[in-house]
Amino acid sequence: MTQSEEPVRRLEPGALGYAIKRVFLGKPLITARLTHERLSNTTALGVLSPDAISSSAYGTEQILVELLPYAGLAAFSLVLPITGVILVILVLVAASYRQVVMAYTRAGGSYVVARENFGPRVAQVAAAALLIDYVVTVAVQTSAGTVAVVSAIPSLGPYSLEITIGVVVLLCYANLRGLREAGRPFAVPTYLFSVLLVAMIVVGLVKAATVGLPTYDSASLPGAIPVRQGSGLVEGATILVLLRAFANGGSSLTGVEAISNTVSAFRSPRGPNARKVLVAMATILGFLVGGVSLLAYFTHATPYQSGYPSVVSQEARAVFGHGAFGQVMFAAIQTATALILYTGANTSFNGFPFLASFVASDRFLPRQLTTRGHRLVFSNGILVLTVLAVALLLFSGGTVTALVPFYAIGVFTGFAMAGYGMTKHHLRLRERGWRFNLGVNLAAGILSTVVVAIFAIAKFTEGAWLVVVVFPVLVFVLIRLNREYRAEAAVLERITADRANPTRYARHQVVVFVNTIDVAVIQALRYGSSLRPDKVTAVHFVIDAQAAERLRARWEELGMNTALRLIDVPDRRIARAAYTLVQKMIAAAPRTGITVLLPRRSYAPLLGRLLHDRTADRIARVVSRIPHAAATIVPYDVQTRIRAQMPTLPEEHITTVVERFLTRTGSAHPGDSATTDDQPAAEPGSTPIADLRPDTTATVDGRLHELALRKDAPGRGAVLAGQLVDASGTLTLEFHQAHPDLEPGQRLCLTGRVQPGPPLVLRDPAYRILEATRDTEEHSDTGSGGRD
Repeated sequence: MTQSEEPVRRLEPGALGYAIKRVFLGKPLITARLTHERLSNTTALGVLSPDAISSSAYGTEQILVELLPYAGLAAFSLVLPITGVILVILVLVAASYRQVVMAYTRAGGSYVVARENFGPRVAQVAAAALLIDYVVTVAVQTSAGTVAVVSAIPSLGPYSLEITIGVVVLLCYANLRGLREAGRPFAVPTYLFSVLLVAMIVVGLVKAATVGLPTYDSASLPGAIPVRQGSGLVEGATILVLLRAFANGGSSLTGVEAISNTVSAFRSPRGPNARKVLVAMATILGFLVGGVSLLAYFTHATPYQSGYPSVVSQEARAVFGHGAFGQVMFAAIQTATALILYTGANTSFNGFPFLASFVASDRFLPRQLTTRGHRLVFSNGILVLTVLAVALLLFSGGTVTALVPFYAIGVFTGFAMAGYGMTKHHLRLRERGWRFNLGVNLAAGILSTVVVAIFAIAKFTEGAWLVVVVFPVLVFVLIRLNREYRAEAAVLERITADRANPTRYARHQVVVFVNTIDVAVIQALRYGSSLRPDKVTAVHFVIDAQAAERLRARWEELGMNTALRLIDVPDRRIARAAYTLVQKMIAAAPRTGITVLLPRRSYAPLLGRLLHDRTADRIARVVSRIPHAAATIVPYDVQTRIRAQMPTLPEEHITTVVERFLTRTGSAHPGDSATTDDQPAAEPGSTPIADLRPDTTATVDGRLHELALRKDAPGRGAVLAGQLVDASGTLTLEFHQAHPDLEPGQRLCLTGRVQPGPPLVLRDPAYRILEATRDTEEHSDTGSGGRD
């Protein structure tokens, strides 16, 4: 690099932010690295099931939390029939989702089912349910995981909320770096937890049937929740208490829908494979939930007001004892419980951003949620999920009992929408056996709706009111956002249809609004002259007469060639004055196009907001409403000029510091885009672009950086032009004879004759696509026209 180039490099926009991002998130991934691993059934069961299977760690405990203060020791008898009802619902919901995964093999679950059968507006009920479910899942799963940790290490109990929030932030950071839920490591916690809990249940039931299990004295446990004394089964177990206990126990079924949300991740045939995994997951979940409830019945394991030790940890103590083997098994079960719960929380960091991007693609959420970030993940969705989950933890205190009322309304609403959607699906298609399938789906939908109603009524005062209020508001917001997007699209479509061809104006005038005279104004005037208008006029709206006179005098002193108009604005409504001026100019000269230029001095974001208002934005907004007028803000980066003209450090020291920092972060050029990162090895026989020579035939490979369609001369066909980039330079491509179906970001290998430049050009080369822009079933293709 020459000495003259050095300042440009140091002042390159975004260099420092880019370098910092590389330090914390790693180097960026190019779009071509966006791949999706297809999961085998064994791996899929471990990767997609932790949210559902881990709920067995707290479902039974939440039933007892409601029953013990009212039903007393009879609660341990009532927990069994309540668990039985929950297992019946599990069978029905699983049977309903078996049909979902066969009929809809794309990702999206109940949202896709509702959208395909009821339309996008009704589908927002499912979208809102799933989005709320994902947020609450993060809070509940991390809180329950922390309970498992503090049950093993009670000294950490006072810091439970801090630990939980720290885990959420850690999961956020890991997912921003591109953590992916595909592979055996994520399956390990699920299988470890399932094996250990099955072993505990089997050993416990064998002991209960033979030598008996030790029983906890619930009334004398310090810190345990209050236990009603007396004939609780008759006096205390009212219908409302039973419904509240059932509602709490419904949290055991969360996560059953996870497999339907990710059917596209399975290997072919996707539907049958997803159905097998769904059945296996439901079977394991049912056995664990029933087994934990049976052990609670035998051992009288009692929930504590602080949330720890948990019921599962007490059952582990009762089954395996306090000996050396018992200590090992206790530690193993608590470790596995914490791991699967935290892993279950991590599923939301994949599901929420993906669903949000899906809904945003349908124009019901802001478009920013469809954008992939530095590491090819939906960064905005991850950050939104983290903020909402942390806010919910702070609001609820981070205890599972306080969070459960927020939980199952979203979950069972999703179940209901899937059931009703599949009912409509069967009525439309009437495929073989449709009546039986319709009955299953309709029953699942109705029963899930009943559970939602039970939750909303029985748990209303315990926090369910928040979801009852937020849910319809969220659905309304989603539909309202969509209305805005549709209105915007309709207007743009109408304008495009009316003005498909650019208007040819008889005259073109440029107006530059000026407040003072400085380099930013000079830059705008130069830009206005470069547009080759018939006339350039500078306009100053007079609010301060003395300032206007100083401006006029300075204008004359500098001998400015552009005419300066001073327009009085007695009411100080500058935007209105600009609107009136442009309207009069157009009315006075029909078939005249007006371009309004607004110089704006750009500072650092915070400093700019403190030092300057947003008048230019307001003027541009009102002027853009006028037909045949366009407003353009011409920014001038003052902050960069300040740093260039008034450095706080000697030049040599600045250069040394920047070079050293960039070397440490692994960024030789902080402004480089990801197109040159991860540059793969060159194809055999290819020539680096920098070594190409005119009038020779050569083979090159690189990444297609840019494409443009242009017309070189009247009467000739359009030319498809592109820029090919490799580690050594840039080469221009031109396709005259045929326009191949190429996309920026693809890696190509091309062979052709190099035409002299500058720049050097390959015209109508033969080409091969070495690497597509995104993951597809067909990984490579050959071009047309100039194909190999």
